[in-house]
Order: sequence, then C-alpha cells, then structure tokens
Amino acid sequence: MKTQIVIIGSGPSGLLLGQLLTKSGIDNIILERSTPEHVLGRIRAGVLEEGFVQMMREAGVSERMDREGLPHGGFQIAFNGEIRRVDLHKFSNGKQVVVYGQTEVTKDLMDARLETKAQSIYEVENVEIHDVKKDTPYVTYEKDGAQHRIDCDYVAGCDGFHGVSRPTIPDSIRKEYEKIYPVGWLGVLSDTPPISEELIYGTSERGFLLCSMRSHTRSRYYVDVSLDEKVEDWSDERFWDELKSRLPEEVVGDLVTGPSIEKSIAPLRSFVTEPMQYGRLFLVGDAAHIVPPTGAKGLNLASSDVNYLYRIMLKVYKDNRPDAIDQYSELCLRRIWKAERFSWWMTSMLHHLSDNDFEKKIQASELDYFTSTEAGLRVISENYVGLPYEEVE
Repeated sequence: MKTQIVIIGSGPSGLLLGQLLTKSGIDNIILERSTPEHVLGRIRAGVLEEGFVQMMREAGVSERMDREGLPHGGFQIAFNGEIRRVDLHKFSNGKQVVVYGQTEVTKDLMDARLETKAQSIYEVENVEIHDVKKDTPYVTYEKDGAQHRIDCDYVAGCDGFHGVSRPTIPDSIRKEYEKIYPVGWLGVLSDTPPISEELIYGTSERGFLLCSMRSHTRSRYYVDVSLDEKVEDWSDERFWDELKSRLPEEVVGDLVTGPSIEKSIAPLRSFVTEPMQYGRLFLVGDAAHIVPPTGAKGLNLASSDVNYLYRIMLKVYKDNRPDAIDQYSELCLRRIWKAERFSWWMTSMLHHLSDNDFEKKIQASELDYFTSTEAGLRVISENYVGLPYEEVE
C-alpha cells in the first residue's frame, strides 16, 4: 500500500488530523491497535477550548457539537467554604469553552471518516516505523497473522504515551521532562443532573474536588486520593459522602446522587518530550506530552498539535514547501510549555501536595489573590479558554 501520510492511532487527535487532511485532498491511512468499540469506550475529559471548537468546525464535524455542546462563559472555584466565579467572557475578551465529551468528539469523527471512505485499519499489531530520516519512510504492521507495509511521505504518531512513535526517536536525541504528583483523581460518572450549570473546581481541608458534567442529565465528579487507593474499595456511597464532605455548604444540598456508570482512578503526571519531530515523523498529543487534568488541557493540547501539523502539511502539498516541516516542534512546544505551566499551577493551587505549613499559606494566598483581582482573573481566564495558535510560516 501507499499513501501520503500514515497516522498511527485513532483517538481524537488522529481522527481530527485525518479528517482535516482528507477534506483537503491529502491521502492518509489510520492504523489502530484496538477495536473501534474500545476506542469509543474510553472515558475522558470534555472541556473544549475555542481553538478545538474551531478545528472541529473547519473539519466539517461540528453539527452535533454545536447543537448539543454546552457553552460555558465561566466556572467556579471553591475554597475556605465559599465559591468565587471566574468570568471567562469578561476576562478573556468574550471567549468561552464548550462542554462536550471526548467520547462524543471521537464518535463524530469516526462517523465522518466512514462517510469519506478514508481508510482506517483496526486491530493491528507490531507496528514499526522505518526510515523516517530518509525521503521514503514506511510503516509495517501485522493484521490477522499477515505482514503488511505502507509506503508514505510522512508519519504522524498519534498513538499516546505507550505507543511506538515516541520510542522511534533515538534516546540520544530524545529528552524527556516529567513530574509525578503524589495523588490521583477518583472519578465517578453518573446519570444525574449536574450540581451546577458551571464547573466547580475546589479545595478543602479534606482535599481537591471537581464537579463537572457531560450533559444536562449526566455528571462527572472527582475527588483526589492517595496513589495507594484501590477503586474497588470505593463504593458509590463512600464516594458521595466524601464529595459532600468537601463541598461548600451553600451547594452541598444541590448534589443529586445516584448509581455510578463508570468509576476509575487516574494518576496525575506532567510530561513533555523534546523534540516532537524526527525526520518525517511527528509526535502528536499524548505521544509527546501529558498534563494533569486540572485546567482541562490534555485534549486541547492535542488539537493544538493537529492544527500546526495540518497547516504545515498544507504548505508541503499545496505550496510545494517541504521545508515547512522544520518548524513543527518549535511551534508546538512553545504552546505546550505554557499549558504545562498552567496545569501544574492549577494543580499545585488546588491540591494538598505538601505538609509544609508555609506552602499551605502560600497556596491559600494564591487562591485569594487570583480569584479576587482583575489581574488574577485575567490570567486564569486567558489560559483556561486557551492561548491563541501561532501562524505557520
């Protein structure tokens, strides 16, 4: 087989890139080790920056998102028993976010790919990337016991932290930066109405909390727990009692509880690899970077990578500019490190990561300052709705 771009991974970043390329007449094939059902079964975040929303519209897959997504012009931060609102509209020049689950994003993109008849090959094994430092790279894989080869111009590694793309870059060239946090998020998904029309991030004597939603009838709640906790030790009753103990009194009575339909513990990690390009291989999304979910940057950073790679490929194929690929890593990483900083900062401000009394006082002071001053609220708002994408030269 032969194509212009092989995309490894059919999560939202791979599918979005594939849809944009196909719409622009650039041939691509997606390889995925899992089944479509498994990919759709992943429960992930659902707060979309304006940049992501615009990318979905540009890809022609925004109809359901525009109809069912929940625009949010603000969110709330709870601490010291009170709640303060971050007015995104006011402090980010009218911008907002849209709450729309990653599962729904993935489904919309899968449906769109079926309509275009672009090729996706699922349940592949032993994917290997070859000769990306040459002009004729290729990818091999196994399917149903047979060996296959795809010749291509470029390879997009959208295959996540545990995929094959990042290790393809030699250790002598690849540098990795990582921070492991001493807590994880215990999350519960329930078919209950949200406690609030806006997300509530919070911290209390007992720890972090997040009240989120997927729709007007489906809610997603989190509390932080130590890394030695087991999800099977958390009954629904225990979870709801713990969440109630962390909520301010003014909203605890609004919480509607019910059976969980999904429950999991996600460890918190910050991770970046540099460079994100090696010859004709490009790392996209979690293959190159991970953020703690505080601040909702994971999926949105993947969209940022897709934006830059897609526009670079337009330069390559439409303007005959193969030199344009050289700017990919630098463009991506400038935005990534700013989002990593914001996610680290929000995490540090809302979690009990230290028993040091001085650090606890600093944390309380930061929360007070950044939620009570115009300068502080502008910093939070501009980062939360997403920093602008740079132009590709």
